[in-house]
Parts: sequence; C-alpha cells; structure tokens
Amino acid sequence: MAEEEPGQDPKLPPDARLDRLEQRLERAQREEALRTGRGPAPDANEQLGQRVLATLIGGLLGGTLIGWLLDQLFGTWPLLFITLMVLGTAAGFWSIIRLSMAKTKKDEGSGR
Repeated sequence: MAEEEPGQDPKLPPDARLDRLEQRLERAQREEALRTGRGPAPDANEQLGQRVLATLIGGLLGGTLIGWLLDQLFGTWPLLFITLMVLGTAAGFWSIIRLSMAKTKKDEGSGR
C-alpha cells in the first residue's frame, strides 16, 4: 500500500529530475522578480548604509550649494562657500553619529 505522505520514498534514490526541476523553478522565479521589479527587499544593513551615504552626501552638497549661491549673491567668494561646505560636512557627520547612537539604543532595548 502506498504511503499517503507527500514526498519521495526514502527507500528509493533521489530523483535527479526533481532537483533539476527545483533549480529551473528557482531560476524562473528570480527572472520573474527581476522582470516585474519585485526583487528581494534590501536587508536592514544595506538600508542603513544607503541612509548613511545619502546623509553624508546630502550634507556636503547642500552646504556647498547654499554657500556658492550666497557667495554669488553677496560677492564674498570663497568665504561662504568654504564655510558652509565645512558646516554641511560636519552636519552630515553629526547626523550619522546620531543615527548610529539611535541604532545602538534600539539594539540594546531589543536585547541583541
């Protein structure tokens, strides 16, 4: 009498056709996810890295752009440009430090 449990009979050798079918199915699922734009979600570390990079670049470029515009407006080249570029970079680093402290506190609170 045949078993009613799904799967292969443990007495028989594994069927290579099933392994190939599983590999083809996984490949098709990956290709479909890429085609539809529904790839795997980035993990938390990747998201944090992207946020840190965006914060640093945003502070640097924001300060530089505002400094350049104010220098053009007031004719004080390069005083405000350099000052606001340094302040923007410092603000970017400060935001990264705050972000890392918040992440550390969150990890300590969750018992990690």
